[in-house]
Amino acid sequence: MFGMGPMELGIILVIIVVLFGAKRLPEIGSGFGKAIKNFKSGISGDDEIDVTPEKEKVDQGDGPASNGA
Repeated sequence: MFGMGPMELGIILVIIVVLFGAKRLPEIGSGFGKAIKNFKSGISGDDEIDVTPEKEKVDQGDGPASNGA
């Protein structure tokens, strides 16, 4: 993998743990995974949120203004 052996990968892992700390690594991994997931869904074109406005249905019946009171 990219010409790196297990020793180089171990050194990189130790540097990452020292820089970010063991408590923040799961948060960073989770955020990175969510970013990749959102990127893939954005590329595929499947929109999760439809932001087109819906036409409101106006009831023509008796309202509070035509109570006759």
